[in-house]
Amino acid sequence: MSALPDTVPDTWRKPPMIANPVLRYGLMAAIVLYLGWALVMLPLDWARVSEGISRAGRIFSGAFPPSFARSGLLIDGFLESLKIAILATVGGVLLSIPIAFMAAKNLAPRPIYYLGRALIVVARSFHPVIVAIIFVKAVGFGPFAGVLTLIVYSIGFVAKMLAERIEEIDWGQVEAMRAVGAGYFPTLIYAVFPQIMPRQIGLTIYQLDSNLRASAVVGIVGAGGIGSTLANAFGRYDYDFALAITIVIVAVILVSEAISGQIRKRIW
Repeated sequence: MSALPDTVPDTWRKPPMIANPVLRYGLMAAIVLYLGWALVMLPLDWARVSEGISRAGRIFSGAFPPSFARSGLLIDGFLESLKIAILATVGGVLLSIPIAFMAAKNLAPRPIYYLGRALIVVARSFHPVIVAIIFVKAVGFGPFAGVLTLIVYSIGFVAKMLAERIEEIDWGQVEAMRAVGAGYFPTLIYAVFPQIMPRQIGLTIYQLDSNLRASAVVGIVGAGGIGSTLANAFGRYDYDFALAITIVIVAVILVSEAISGQIRKRIW
């Protein structure tokens, strides 16, 4: 048996994403040049940056140790965030189900499909903080603006993921229902819903967890919940109380993430 020629490598190496070395290194150089240009062109006020560093030092020095003296106010803010998250999840999921069916290419007529996809795109186009500002201006400060904001946020995620799951269903069950003369809605109930229900439950649990996190963010702009309590604490320069609120938010999110992860693991 003859030996392999010297030109044949004896080890495997993953081929580069861009085979042409000139193009590959040229693209890297262009990225580096652009990042450098963007950094130079940013209107940075270094004097203000240095002032911000000293201001941050005062904030952190005033935040330790955290103060839980006003635990009643903290608990009230957290319970309000929990109510906002639950109501928004229920409302968002209930609205997401019909929108998901509208946005499923294999079930909806073409005009309905485009309408459903357009609703999902609109719901996903704006950050929750921007939506919260709009609703705060429309309905005023408070938890109702937070609920409306997170309903839109829920639709953008749940409807999209559920529509993709509907498009992946086993079409044989649908054809079997239609073969025995079942109508549209019985086909959905007995052939489609059983296939998407595990995903729907998992998405609902995940969205509740996500809404609990988002409620702390949208509250900063006046949409109620623990975020409003945190914003008020910073406004009063109660940095020790603000740190206590932050610790509670992180702890609650960690616990919520652990519980929802275990539930989703058992379902899927």
